Amino acid sequence: MLAVVAKPHIELSITGEGAKEALDWLARKFRVRVISGDTPGDSVRIEDTDFYREMEVNRSGNLLEAARLKAGLSQAQLAEAVGIRQTMVSEYENGRRRITDKMAQRFAEVLKIKVERLL
Repeated sequence: MLAVVAKPHIELSITGEGAKEALDWLARKFRVRVISGDTPGDSVRIEDTDFYREMEVNRSGNLLEAARLKAGLSQAQLAEAVGIRQTMVSEYENGRRRITDKMAQRFAEVLKIKVERLL
């Protein structure tokens, strides 16, 4: 079963014996929403979710942000490392600016990732 605790935001997957009891315990303290349960047909293809559609709209920007966060860099630190303004990193991450081949190469070198991940 996949559940989301709204605040604080926690996503967790619970399986096995006692899963229902654990979820009931969490629900006493937090507002819990079960995304999919054990009932057949209860799950949804990822491609049919709003989350997936939103991610695909700005795939390159989301991948850039994820790589930056994984590298432990702020937008300002990444911007300085590639020689651009912090606002430009924000624009790339938010899909307001398209990542060119040349800029993808610069980001990839700093973030130590394959350039193909950003294109």
